[in-house]
Amino acid sequence: MFRESDNSNMRDWMPLFPLQAVLLPGAELPLHIFEERYKTMIREVLDERIEFGVVLATEKGLLNTGCTATIDKLLREYPDGRMDILTTGRRRFEIVRLNEDRTYLQGSVEFFDDDEASSQPSPETRQQAIDAYNELQSLSSHSPLASAEASDPQLSFRLARPLTDLGTRQALLAMRSEAERIKQLASFFPAYLIRERRVQHLKQVAPRNGHGRALAEIE
Repeated sequence: MFRESDNSNMRDWMPLFPLQAVLLPGAELPLHIFEERYKTMIREVLDERIEFGVVLATEKGLLNTGCTATIDKLLREYPDGRMDILTTGRRRFEIVRLNEDRTYLQGSVEFFDDDEASSQPSPETRQQAIDAYNELQSLSSHSPLASAEASDPQLSFRLARPLTDLGTRQALLAMRSEAERIKQLASFFPAYLIRERRVQHLKQVAPRNGHGRALAEIE
């Protein structure tokens, strides 16, 4: 359900790319563009050097909160017009109106950021979320959070990048408080880590025909 708004931060008819993915600010998203309508859209975005909006598409339709993307690099262009591109999430927005005059979807959007009065998370909750993120990174042999990255005022979006749970990513995207996002992550990570440890365990025992410990033993 898209609400009407007369906010001055609105922009008319931004190109929209519905995906089964949630793009977060600062996160990279590689895309393979193959549908004719999106070939047209991405070519125009490249030519005009503008942002386009990434929105989560579900069985019930589009969610109205998304994130703009800029194209950082055209990785490959195929003879038939298909493209591989690398994009980065930039600004959050809410869709106010939709426009279907073009072959691809467009929307009038209202950009937003965190509320000015929103508080920062407590040091304890913040560290809890960072520790869980570092543990998650270690499971996939990725680097822990660098000290310079920890000073990011919207650290939550960085911590959420490895998460594959679309519902959680979408909820974080819509929240307008860093404290609330960090609190959500600190609560979400423990159960998510248990599932990820199970996945890693199954990957390890699969080459041995499944002769490994019971899942309950690795929690």
